Amino acid sequence: MDAVDQRRCLVVVGNGMAGARTVEEILERGGGDQFAITMFGEEPYGNYNRILLSNVLSGVDDEAGIFLNDMSWYAENGITLHAGTRVIRIDRFARRIYADDGTETPYDKLIIATGSRAFVPPIPGIHRPGRGYHQGVFAFRTIDDTRNMIRYAREHERAVVIGGGLLGLEAARGLQNHLAHVTLVHAAGHLMNAQLDAQAGAILRRSIERLGIEVVLGAHTTEVLGKHAVTGVKLKDGRTVACDVVVVAAGIRANAEMAATSGLPVERGIVVDDQMRVQDEVDIYSVGECVQHRGETYGLVAPLWEQARVLADHITGTNPNAAYHGSRLATKLKVAGVDVASMGLKEAERDDDETVVFAEPRKGVYKSIIIRDDRLVGATLLGDVQKVAFLMQAFDRGLALPKERVEMLFDLGAPSADVSAAELGDDVQVCNCNGVTKRALVDTVQGGVKTLTGVMDATRAGKGCGSCKGLVAQIVEWAADGKVEDDPAASWYVPGVPMPKAELMAVIREHGLKSVSAVFATLVPGGEEDAKSKMGLASLLRMMWGDEYVDERDARFINDRVHANIQRDGTFSVVPQIKGGVTTPAQLKRIAEVAEKYSVPLVKITGGQRIDLLGIRKEDLPSVWADLDMPSGYAYGKSFRTVKTCVGSDFCRFGVGDSTALGIAIEDRFKAIEGPGKMKLAVTGCPRNCAEAYVKDLGVVAIDGGRWEIYVGGAAGAHVRKGDLLAVVDSPDEVITLTGRFLQYYRESANWLERTYAWVPRLGIDHIRAVVVDDSDGIAARLDAAMAASVAAYRDPWLERRDPVTPGQFRTSLPLAVLPQVPVRDTVPVAVPGPVVPSIGSAVPGGGSADNGNGAGPASARRV
Repeated sequence: MDAVDQRRCLVVVGNGMAGARTVEEILERGGGDQFAITMFGEEPYGNYNRILLSNVLSGVDDEAGIFLNDMSWYAENGITLHAGTRVIRIDRFARRIYADDGTETPYDKLIIATGSRAFVPPIPGIHRPGRGYHQGVFAFRTIDDTRNMIRYAREHERAVVIGGGLLGLEAARGLQNHLAHVTLVHAAGHLMNAQLDAQAGAILRRSIERLGIEVVLGAHTTEVLGKHAVTGVKLKDGRTVACDVVVVAAGIRANAEMAATSGLPVERGIVVDDQMRVQDEVDIYSVGECVQHRGETYGLVAPLWEQARVLADHITGTNPNAAYHGSRLATKLKVAGVDVASMGLKEAERDDDETVVFAEPRKGVYKSIIIRDDRLVGATLLGDVQKVAFLMQAFDRGLALPKERVEMLFDLGAPSADVSAAELGDDVQVCNCNGVTKRALVDTVQGGVKTLTGVMDATRAGKGCGSCKGLVAQIVEWAADGKVEDDPAASWYVPGVPMPKAELMAVIREHGLKSVSAVFATLVPGGEEDAKSKMGLASLLRMMWGDEYVDERDARFINDRVHANIQRDGTFSVVPQIKGGVTTPAQLKRIAEVAEKYSVPLVKITGGQRIDLLGIRKEDLPSVWADLDMPSGYAYGKSFRTVKTCVGSDFCRFGVGDSTALGIAIEDRFKAIEGPGKMKLAVTGCPRNCAEAYVKDLGVVAIDGGRWEIYVGGAAGAHVRKGDLLAVVDSPDEVITLTGRFLQYYRESANWLERTYAWVPRLGIDHIRAVVVDDSDGIAARLDAAMAASVAAYRDPWLERRDPVTPGQFRTSLPLAVLPQVPVRDTVPVAVPGPVVPSIGSAVPGGGSADNGNGAGPASARRV
């Protein structure tokens, strides 16, 4: 009989950065022994770094790289996570919380970390009754917002971003990767008006316009135009700006309605004391952007971390007297390709305030400092932030300043940028996002960690917004006395097995390791398994061993376990195989009958010419597949996806090659082939390129004379890149041979999750051409044979419907909500998120509710 759990119940409402960080702090203090922890999060994911969503939009980061804690972290720490579940009410007297899936959960201690939501001005036309946002309108707060924005932008041309604060600038810059024209409209007279004075704002505007972004200031948006979809925005002065995408980045509001409904004190946020306890409550705490402390609300990361530490100290009894006294706010960031740092006042407030200003508008440089009573009370750096470390130190610590004030802006006898790291005080906070001091970095180095990534992993420095990475590197190098070591893990194929890919494959072959667990047991000291390495290893082993691979389902991501693509509400999408985009009336009829039988909420034609049935419940997948009686279309997983084709020579007046037949032949041969990343292909029948072959992982273009061009390394998703010409060949057979050889070489030498658009330029097209076309390494025959073996190992995964691999393979394990939750579409689909109004919030120093684009409030400073 199991022992009764004597731990108290700690419930955390909110699985964002503040909530998850608070739990991490609690666990570090032994809270796992004191509390049985349950967390609720509205998003169906683990915890991710919301700050980096703008990097995902701009293509700098892949979304997989921004997760802080994946699902396995919760399980490993004994945390019960209700992902995708919204808490709707707290009964403070019964000490229970109620969720929208009908469940109720008791608590002994409760933490509210519901964060903030986007402020969306009440602009006529921005919503459609019963349909959420108007088609083409987006907020910018969550990973789903970012995905939806990228998907929609691909097929449109012009965007308007409402809001000229930090978030609006980042959104505008990111959208340039997807749209030809981006216009930024801002209600205030200059950009980033909460952080910058008018002169700095004017210089920033010129820098932004040089990037190709149109800027319209003093622009109050009064209407979003368009009947069925967005066609433009109308401004207060009567002007209109044509567009087909609108992104609202006008600030945030504390997400405190649930707390207010439950009778908790809410003003601009949930009112808390210095221990982060909700006012007049003994066992309810709150942390993060939803909080109002001493009249202030915060949208920066650093204050949230400070609050999390105090709360953890107090609730675990580690330091019952721990207290949060508020935060001094300083930010350093790169916005839209322009370095910006600001702290404290942006302009002098008193007659005796000293100011020093340097401006070089042509170079986009602006520097100003404000000094009061010989103390730095404000600074702005734009375009040149070399002195930011020195200024941050002076601002944080109230240091005495040099008599020659200009030394604070230039290296005129003051510490140069190169030596400033050495002269920083030990308690200077280097990483504001994670509250890491110089002392912590130095201690880590002196403790034996001599690699930059090792220090970053150990301290978290540089793992927030990333703007401090340069200074962290300087300090690590200084602390290591110039003896910084290269990080060997940087070359490992997966983080949990200490080997580069080539060496790893050789050892796997040598030992005959055919399962993920066998790899860990044989190659990792102690045999410790690493959850983050399993997917990469499973893919590698399937590629290497084909039929001989020993499948272990816990090594697969959910998409690969159930052979369908999981959606945000926990349902799945089903994409039947339609080779080359060619189908038949009989197949269309079956698809239609299945859609009606299972009340499929959305039937969608994909960008890859396939039919997507969205909103299928996990337990219905086997019967849906059986009724379709079609093979899997591979719209999930890191594998060969589809071959997009044009109509080619049969019907097109311009076609010079049968692209349809060749596309079908390629898809039929290479379907389901595993890879380090997705592989999307296209074949087009003439250089007019209707199938977009130039921007695919591999694209084939028919040219005059019966010949074919093969392009590789193209992309038109989060990254945009025209492929490099690999070869020109004389026949479809040669296309298929070189396609297989190229894909096999990519499979064997690319890093895990490295798409061809990164792999091709890394190796160089000349090198790849030499290996794949000219056989310079003498491995062409082996590559061909390896690919042929993988092709021969093909099995339709949808046949597992007849005999599930595990009892729970197609059984829902988390009946959290009635599914599906996505809206049923009638005739005109609405390609925007549901009625919830999420966005990346931008908050204001000292004010958690902010407008920066269309309302009256101030602009953003640093977001969470």
